[in-house]
Amino acid sequence: MPNKLKKSYRFAIRSSVYICVFQGLLLGVLLYFFDRFQWIILIAFVAGSFLLSFLIIQSRVERFIYKRVKKIYDEVSLLESSSFSSKPVTTDMKTLTEEIEKFAKDKKVEIDTLKIREEYRKDFLGNVSHELKTPLFTVQGYILTLLDGAMNDKNVNEKYLKRANKGVERLIYIVKDLDLITKLEAGDLNLDKEAFDIIELIKSVFELLEMKAAKKEITLTFDMEYANPIYVMGDAEKIQQVLTNLLVNSIKYGHTNGTTEVSVENLIKNKVIVRVTDNGGGIPKQHIPRLFERFYRVDQSGSRKEGGSGLGLSIVKHIIEAHGEKIYVESEVEVGSEFSFTLEKVAQKADAPKKVKM
Repeated sequence: MPNKLKKSYRFAIRSSVYICVFQGLLLGVLLYFFDRFQWIILIAFVAGSFLLSFLIIQSRVERFIYKRVKKIYDEVSLLESSSFSSKPVTTDMKTLTEEIEKFAKDKKVEIDTLKIREEYRKDFLGNVSHELKTPLFTVQGYILTLLDGAMNDKNVNEKYLKRANKGVERLIYIVKDLDLITKLEAGDLNLDKEAFDIIELIKSVFELLEMKAAKKEITLTFDMEYANPIYVMGDAEKIQQVLTNLLVNSIKYGHTNGTTEVSVENLIKNKVIVRVTDNGGGIPKQHIPRLFERFYRVDQSGSRKEGGSGLGLSIVKHIIEAHGEKIYVESEVEVGSEFSFTLEKVAQKADAPKKVKM
C-alpha cells in the first residue's frame, strides 16, 4: 500500500518540493535586498510565487503528461508524429480526447461489421453445405443401391441412373451459379453491351417459360400491347438471365391461376424501368432487406421443394449493378410482389453506339 500511495502521489510531491524550494529562495532574496520595505516584499513574493508556480507546474505537467500522451498516440497510431507537437498540453489533450472518441467509434463500427460478416459467413457456409449435401447424398444413395445388386435389374437400374443424373444436374446448376456470382462479386465478368429490343427479349423469355408457367396455370403477359420496339443498352444475354430468374421466382411462388405481368416504362429521358409484377403470396417486410443475399430463402421448406440454387436474386442484383443500374422490390403479403430494374434507353438501334465490351 505505501509503495502504491508513493507512486500515485510522486508527481504531486515532487511538484510541491520544487515550488517550496523556489519560493524559499525567492523569499530569501527579497528579505536580503528589501528588508525595510515589507509591503513591497509581500507584493513581490505573491507575484513571484504565482509566476514560479505557473512555470513549475506547466513545465512539470508538460513533461509528465506529454510523454504519456505521446506514447498513447504512438501505440494506437491515431495521428502521425508530425501532427502531435509540443504545444500547450491543454490543446494536445483536447486533440487526444477527440481522436480517442473517433478511434473508439470507428473500432465499434469495425467490430459490428466484423460480427455481421462472421454471421453472414456462417450462414453462407451452412447454406452451401446444405445445398450441395442434398444432391450429393441423393446421387450417392442411388449409386450404392445399384452397386448392392440393383444394377442387375434393368428396370430399376435405368430408373435409379436417371434419378442420379438429375442429382448431378442439380449439382452442376448450383456450381455454375456459384461460379457466376463469384465472378460478379469480384468484378471479373465481362459485359458485351449493345443496343437490343427489350420487348423482343421479354417475349423470348415468355416463350422459354411458357410450359413451366402452364404447369402452375400462371399467365405470363405484358401490361399492354407494345406495338413498337424499345431499345436499351446492355448485355442482352445477362439481362435475359435477370428476366428469367425474376419470372421463374414469380412462377415458383405464385398462386395457381395467377398472373405475372411485365411492363416497360419511361423513367427519365435516357432511362426505362422494367417491372415484373405478380399476384402471389407476397413477401413479409422483415425478409425484404435480405432478399438479395446468397442462399437466403423466405420459406425454407417451400423453397427447397421448388428447387433452384438459392442464388437467383443475388445474381440478378449483381448483373444489374454491373450495368450501373438499380433494382427495387416492393411486396405485400397475400397481395403480390413487384421487382423492377432500370436500364439505359437508346433512341433506336441505328443511332445506338456499337457493341461495347466491358
